Amino acid sequence: MEDREPKHNVVNAIPLNATPLLDATTDATTMIQTERTTSPKLLVGTPAPVLEVKTLDGSTWKLSEQTPEHYTMVVFYRGLHCPVCQQYISDLDRKLEAFEKLGVNAIAISGDSQERVQQFQENANIQNVTIGYGLTIDDMRRWGLYLSKGHFDREPALFSEPALFLIRPDNRLYFANIGTHPFSRVSFDFLLGGLEYVIPRNYPFRGTEWE
Repeated sequence: MEDREPKHNVVNAIPLNATPLLDATTDATTMIQTERTTSPKLLVGTPAPVLEVKTLDGSTWKLSEQTPEHYTMVVFYRGLHCPVCQQYISDLDRKLEAFEKLGVNAIAISGDSQERVQQFQENANIQNVTIGYGLTIDDMRRWGLYLSKGHFDREPALFSEPALFLIRPDNRLYFANIGTHPFSRVSFDFLLGGLEYVIPRNYPFRGTEWE
């Protein structure tokens, strides 16, 4: 494990092509452009944000109460309106046993209502994966998810884009894959192969250098 760990779990990530720092002559438009180039960024190796959702089995799932052998895998998906999400979570459902054999527990979560998630579960024929619902906008932002406005009839007014996180039993964030589009997701086969490699080698945190 790397010796140095960041002190905070969120920083403002500013792209290299962002608007320069403001001076006395900066107009309002430039200020808005600068504000929109900053966003919360979770830091690997630090405690994951609080996460608590209702699940379809009638219970309340809390990240803080999870006790996996190696990782808790949190898969955020867009919602019922997204056919790619149905394929993706269905694929996870088929591979869930393989993840569990590696000591990885999983949950799929969206901002959909209970009724919409029940329909999603039926449409995708989900049999095994725990599904959480009612993720709030504040939760989405706390986890650094990209948010989109609905552009088509079946889309909610506002929803999150896909993301996948691995959290260690001590609640520290180990892995993050945050997408901007339906197709920006990590392959579960690829992830399984990676976990088969890193788990027995006690592979260190990566992406920890932020200043």
